[in-house]
Amino acid sequence: MNIHEYQAKEILRKYKVPVPAGHVIYNGNSARDWAKRLGGGVCVVKAQIHAGGRGKGGGVRIAKNPDEAKEHAMDMLGMRLVTPQTGPEGKVVKRLLVEEGCNIDREFYFSLLVDRASSRVTMMASAAGGMNIEEVAATTPEKIIFESIDPICGLMPYQARKVAFALGLGAAEVKQAVPLFQNIYKAFVESDCSLLEINPLVVTREGKLLCLDAKLNIDDNALFRHRNIRDLRDYDEEDPNEIEASHYDLSYIALDGNIGCLVNGAGLAMATMDIIMHYGAQPANFLDVGGGATIERVTEAFKIILSDKKVKGVLVNIFGGIMKCDVIATGIVTAARQVGIQVPLVVRLEGTNVELGDRILAESGLDIITAEGMAEAAEKIVRAVSGKGA
Repeated sequence: MNIHEYQAKEILRKYKVPVPAGHVIYNGNSARDWAKRLGGGVCVVKAQIHAGGRGKGGGVRIAKNPDEAKEHAMDMLGMRLVTPQTGPEGKVVKRLLVEEGCNIDREFYFSLLVDRASSRVTMMASAAGGMNIEEVAATTPEKIIFESIDPICGLMPYQARKVAFALGLGAAEVKQAVPLFQNIYKAFVESDCSLLEINPLVVTREGKLLCLDAKLNIDDNALFRHRNIRDLRDYDEEDPNEIEASHYDLSYIALDGNIGCLVNGAGLAMATMDIIMHYGAQPANFLDVGGGATIERVTEAFKIILSDKKVKGVLVNIFGGIMKCDVIATGIVTAARQVGIQVPLVVRLEGTNVELGDRILAESGLDIITAEGMAEAAEKIVRAVSGKGA
């Protein structure tokens, strides 16, 4: 689950991580009022959306006084902000963060993330702060510092000092950096984060370390332990179909293609998308109904797929183990009758109760195209969508 920058900073404050004073606002007058409360001097007005690169799209603006903060806020609220991470459709700005300004001397990149290769949390830092870390990794990878953290010991002081010195910090700054890095690590672990990114981490002209921006991604599977964080979810920032899918424990991600996919198992779902692309088309979604899906979940999955207007055909690819083929077949028939499928539908079933599943489909009276294997199923749905027949 993603949260907004201002929410991430509220969490970091609880762990004594230094962040600028600021407040979320929803209208121009509030921007002016909070700019006054922050001292009435230079402040920053920042769009709050779930995407990076906001500054490049005009989503971060400096105001010299409270009246200018109000002007920026009125201009930004309701705007469709397009960044490298939003895609060309952008995102509508519905809330802003008004934050005190600071005198920046140097900028750094700092993050903690789960490294699946080592099964450990890894600290990543770079003196090239303020830039896209992907760009740094592509052009100057030697500027990125990595430090793997033992899950038993946690982030040790010597590791924090090692990274701080590698960033080129002075002795007084290293003295601040060690507890800062350890507090960020504590926030990461105790909040069950999958990513915690500070970009930039700055040294001010007064010699203070300050987290100028913050991004936290929370592990969905751990939200039951964090009701306070779970309540921070902003549904306006998420795809309505993905929200609906979460209500039925379906793993759904919308994509840009025109062939809907309904599959059981993440690996099989990814393989299904690959083989669709192999035959010259694009998947419209990733959808994993899971190994223990019920008829209701399969029906809802179908409804979600067909609610996407881009979908011109649907491929169902099921390998029945725990998930029985007759359950999937019944769900398909139920959904087809409820929704009224107007696009080609190709179904490939294999595994437990496959004969019963095939019989349910055959006796349904619905226009369903069956296939024996993945390749045949993908080829048939691509041909049907392209108008060449199955």
